[in-house]
Amino acid sequence: MTQTRNMLLNVGPSHPAMHGVIRMIMELDGEKIKAVDIEIGYLHRAFEKMCETVMYTQCFPYTDRLNYVSPLINNVGFALAVEKLLGIDVPERAKYIRVIMSEISRITDHLTCVGASAMELGAMSVFLYMIKAREFLWELVEEITGARLTISYVRIGGVKADLTENFMEHAFEKIAEVRKVLIEADELLTRNRIFVDRMKGIGKLSAQDAIAYGVTGPFLRGSGVAYDVRKSNPYLIYDKLDFEIPVGTVGDNLDRYFVRMAEMEQSLRIIEQCFQQIPDGPVAHDLNGVVIPASEMVDEAKMGRTEDLIEDEVSLDPTLQGSTKKYHEKVNADRKDVVLPAKENTYGNIEGLMNHFKLVMYGHGIKPPVGEVYYPVEGANGELGFYIVSDGRDHPWRVRVRPPCFPIMAALPKCLIGDMMADLVPTFGSVNMIAGELDR
Repeated sequence: MTQTRNMLLNVGPSHPAMHGVIRMIMELDGEKIKAVDIEIGYLHRAFEKMCETVMYTQCFPYTDRLNYVSPLINNVGFALAVEKLLGIDVPERAKYIRVIMSEISRITDHLTCVGASAMELGAMSVFLYMIKAREFLWELVEEITGARLTISYVRIGGVKADLTENFMEHAFEKIAEVRKVLIEADELLTRNRIFVDRMKGIGKLSAQDAIAYGVTGPFLRGSGVAYDVRKSNPYLIYDKLDFEIPVGTVGDNLDRYFVRMAEMEQSLRIIEQCFQQIPDGPVAHDLNGVVIPASEMVDEAKMGRTEDLIEDEVSLDPTLQGSTKKYHEKVNADRKDVVLPAKENTYGNIEGLMNHFKLVMYGHGIKPPVGEVYYPVEGANGELGFYIVSDGRDHPWRVRVRPPCFPIMAALPKCLIGDMMADLVPTFGSVNMIAGELDR
């Protein structure tokens, strides 16, 4: 009597579809997947422990590298958690700016996910179109933050920079271009027989299983559960905005594709509403009407010639623009124990210099009261939560992150078992697994 045995096949981390950071050991009966053992941890960066060794303000570069496809949302989530710990609220304009930048970031994330997933199924043109659209949005991000990917833009108590003078005009131009790309991608994919056959009925996850595993985001909404932190637990100004939560019905790869495509349009709607509602921009405070280069201001301050600097306006590059006096009050909370002073004050008077000095010196910086908080935001992959414990010092005693794609990876075997080996690629692509977020 012959005995049949299943084959064990190692996929990744060097397999292209595994992104170099995931290993799956597949048990196969022919081409059918019978069992999956998923190994993570290839991009562990000790995010939580690193945050516990630096001051609160120094954690932002680390948050950039969680989900590095939508870093602005990570910035916002961490800032909101610390602000809850401090019991402070940010100016209304700063809230709108945070939402605008978060939604731009969400669209870039979805464009990357859908475009890369389509490419892995052979639709190279869609990938190029969506990366083109992402480039439009990254130009907006660069205009405001001075960077494209690792932006470190948000500050505790506000944001680093106000919107530039022509940003709204540029944003509407880019939004129009992105909508054209979404229409092109929809025409190329949604009724494409090859794409639909590879996605429909594949990677199914029921609503009950998704909830049991703690899955959130587009993966959960694809299974028909309309849970979105922006609606269920509104933060910033999301309760003032009109937008819908797209949901699927079957919970397969195709539903998750439809959800992400619909969410991009909803994010564009949110951005447009924010521009309609955002409070007026900053009012210049300079009395002399003098504009000087930042380098000249610093040189004058070094020589002690600061008498007139406090009244002057400084021309700065985008990485520093939010720190000028005319923007400062609009985009930062009025808390000297939390927010760095405007550059004019730092270089122009002793009080501003001392204020800056105290906030950046180790052992003196932002000191929240003793306590603990958890704050969730809606990341591109689902609920992104930051749990912070303060012991009253200038750096966190404990930082814990709830990464949205961690529960999805736990539920992934449920989606894969019973499907064919070739179905691994589109199903794993629909997870939108970001290793910096997953492994932390």
